Amino acid sequence: EDPLVQSGGGTVQFGGSLRLPCAASGFTFSNYAMAWIRQAPGAGPGEGLEWISSIDMSGGTTNYADSVKGRFTISRDNAKNTLYLQMDSLKPDDTAVYYCARHPRGFIVRPGTTPKTGEYDYWGQGTQVTVSA
Repeated sequence: EDPLVQSGGGTVQFGGSLRLPCAASGFTFSNYAMAWIRQAPGAGPGEGLEWISSIDMSGGTTNYADSVKGRFTISRDNAKNTLYLQMDSLKPDDTAVYYCARHPRGFIVRPGTTPKTGEYDYWGQGTQVTVSA
């Protein structure tokens, strides 16, 4: 069973909203910080990846890339073992494949810093988000 299973995604118009869920299983969800990463259109495997947000184990500390700050909101429901990404005021530049990912045990979410490449140990399968002009 895949530890992270994504749903949602699709096509939305410029200025619209979308919420992406990511359901976790097979591990104690509340023991791990989580993240969202996106991959630019046309990028090859492992290329064009952009970290966009992280959230700590309790949901009390969040961190965002400047490109999405003020428009996207990361959240989690530990009772439901689910991570969310609420995306508002979407723009065509937000078109990408979106992945949820698990940070390694003990990872600390530090606002204003960007996680290093590789600071994720499980990934969801990805979901396409397309924003039309």
